[in-house]
Amino acid sequence: MTVHKLGLLVLSLLMLDCSNPPSSTKTILRIKGSDTMLPLTKLWAEEFMRQHPGVSVYTEGGGTENGFRALIQGKIDISTASRPMRPEEARGLAERQSSLGYSFLVAKDALSIFVHPENPIRELSLAQLRDIFAGRIVNWKEVRGRDQPIMVFIRPPNSGTYLYFQEHVLEGQAYTSSAQTLPTNQAVVNAIAVHSNAIGYGGFAFEQSVVHCQVEGVRPSEENVRRDVYPITRYLHLYTRDTPRGYSKQFIDWVLSPAGQQVVRKAGYFPIFP
Repeated sequence: MTVHKLGLLVLSLLMLDCSNPPSSTKTILRIKGSDTMLPLTKLWAEEFMRQHPGVSVYTEGGGTENGFRALIQGKIDISTASRPMRPEEARGLAERQSSLGYSFLVAKDALSIFVHPENPIRELSLAQLRDIFAGRIVNWKEVRGRDQPIMVFIRPPNSGTYLYFQEHVLEGQAYTSSAQTLPTNQAVVNAIAVHSNAIGYGGFAFEQSVVHCQVEGVRPSEENVRRDVYPITRYLHLYTRDTPRGYSKQFIDWVLSPAGQQVVRKAGYFPIFP
């Protein structure tokens, strides 16, 4: 090809590119945090995007701690959390973003105790749970079960569920060194479904193939959670760096609306409002 023809080809391509400018990009809303809340967050995102075609909502898990870290670093718009922000996290947000952040209660959850369907145990006290997860009770026969060693599954330290359980059930004590750490609620459920002597914990919505134990004789039902009768009831949160604006505000307002709360129920959690 001659230099003259090559120049004409390049000029034609440039003119073609100029005559077809790229389409405008969508507004992006980034949400990250609690693995417990991830199935719910995905459902919220799907419905919100359906109603707002000009918005792309990216959702990611990774744990409550990682969500707060991303919020502090300014990498996301909204953080999802299965526990309140800790003082050191609030301090980091104030130092990096000159704000103490805003918290929104968006759902309630029963922190469920999972056992295998073949395990005859259907009820445990808080004291028994404390001793099992701290390693002082190591055989099911010690709680009137079968003569089998107890296999304990827990979440990683960056999980809000891990910290909530440690604070509210273990009363700050360390987990047993024999506990096996799994990355997500679903991974805990999957492991317990194949190990008949296992026990673990997680969000109420993760109920496939496992049994939810009563705690202190109370079932993790909607009525008991709503009335705070179930002993391990908790709120689920959304956090923003500052006063929500634009699509962040629209998203949170919609989440708290009857339509958004209906999605909470659909996901297997409990709405804030009756």
